[in-house]
Amino acid sequence: MNRWPGAAIPSPVYGDVMDPSWIECRRSDGERLGWIRMVGEDFVAINALGREISGRVDWLEAEERLERLGLGYLADPWVLSHADGRQTRVRITEVSSEGVRVVEDALGSASVVGSRAAVHQLPFPAPEALQPADRTAGSQ
Repeated sequence: MNRWPGAAIPSPVYGDVMDPSWIECRRSDGERLGWIRMVGEDFVAINALGREISGRVDWLEAEERLERLGLGYLADPWVLSHADGRQTRVRITEVSSEGVRVVEDALGSASVVGSRAAVHQLPFPAPEALQPADRTAGSQ
């Protein structure tokens, strides 16, 4: 884990929506946990989905927030809200600064070998239409 902003390696993929000033934050095994963005003399932690997970904090606090969050949340069930009001249970299958791919997961079908579940390609940062299933449980 990089401990100082100057020692961090910026992400090589910027696209049109990712700010190239974001500083990658990686686990000791090299997996990217997210980024840290400088705001004045403070920092903001940004998770792997491109969402802010802290307010303005010091560097160590931003890094610790990302470490505590980890990546396990990406394996949890999620809900994708569609423009027509439908909500679909999905699993995240790929996350990068180029986009987020999810697969529909009705009754756990995403884990069935050979399933042909619908795949949705979402932009990065992930849109608000993608929310953890436990947060939307009361609205389904």
